[in-house]
Amino acid sequence: DKGVKLYIKEHEKDLPPGVKIELVTRDNTGPNPDVAKRVAQELITRDHVQLLAGEIASPNAAAIAPLTAEAKTPFVIMNAAGVNIPRISPYVVRVSFTLWQISMPMGQWAAKNGFKKAYIAVSDFIPGHDAEAAFTKGFTDNGGEIIGTTRIPLSQLDFTPILQRIKDAKPQAVFIFVPAGKYATAVMKAWADLGLKDAGIQLVTTQDVMLDEELPNMGDIPLGIVSTGNYSSAATRPQNKAFLTAWNQAYTEKAIPDMFSVGGWDGMAAIFDMIKATKGKFTPDEAMNFFKTWKNPDSPRGPIAIDPETRDIIQNVYLRRVEKVGDRLANVEFETIPQVKDPWKELNPPK
Repeated sequence: DKGVKLYIKEHEKDLPPGVKIELVTRDNTGPNPDVAKRVAQELITRDHVQLLAGEIASPNAAAIAPLTAEAKTPFVIMNAAGVNIPRISPYVVRVSFTLWQISMPMGQWAAKNGFKKAYIAVSDFIPGHDAEAAFTKGFTDNGGEIIGTTRIPLSQLDFTPILQRIKDAKPQAVFIFVPAGKYATAVMKAWADLGLKDAGIQLVTTQDVMLDEELPNMGDIPLGIVSTGNYSSAATRPQNKAFLTAWNQAYTEKAIPDMFSVGGWDGMAAIFDMIKATKGKFTPDEAMNFFKTWKNPDSPRGPIAIDPETRDIIQNVYLRRVEKVGDRLANVEFETIPQVKDPWKELNPPK
């Protein structure tokens, strides 16, 4: 929400004469597909929106997607990372990432950096299943062995029994995916309490667990943890420095931007570019034709583009290590995998 509103504030002056953006915001109350579907239906039929945008949870986005096909309403996904969602409707475009896009490189990196045996623990919903399959492929294709897997109910916030079982299995590395926020902090607390790091086990994960804005709640526990992601607020790119300057002027340093913030910012950049290209007058198909070839070399996360074949994002994936930068923890990028397409769609072409 902050990323969306900041982009509008900074760029509203660039819109064609007489064109204004009106945000109609609805709360889907969390991962709740029934509510998300109802809210999207109301936005389309009652509020007559020209575009849908946003959505954090993949089950919600998957529930909304068929409505967009029926109503021919373009849907710009700013986060939901379930790999298959754009295939549900030709009116879906995604500017965020997929779990395959960031989890498979994590598996590749772990195997290539000396880890031979790994254990996987993921939340039991669409993104967790994607993360498990993607890490497994990246790790095993490069000589690694998965010695155990477990799926964690979303209702479970006590990770101690699961991590104890993993510790007893004695893997060299553990790949964990849980949703950002309270789940991530609870995992890290259990990780520290059970002493897995002291037992010589390396945690590798995705940006969801090492979320920039969540790091201050974790103490020094995350130090040294390696993750993959498409954005870190610690990045030194000039475009990110400019973004942070605008962000801190608007929100002060109490609010830390993260992958959600940049997803909102870049989603609005795509929408604004489409509006400017069409002078604010577009049909749903004209909007989608624009989105399918949209590029932005100046995103805070680096150059991004939409793959016209899949309507999914092409972007850099970064290896990041948690380090102390000044007086706070930060995900410091140390390796770039340039211009990654979603690997699942390349491995599973449409039939």
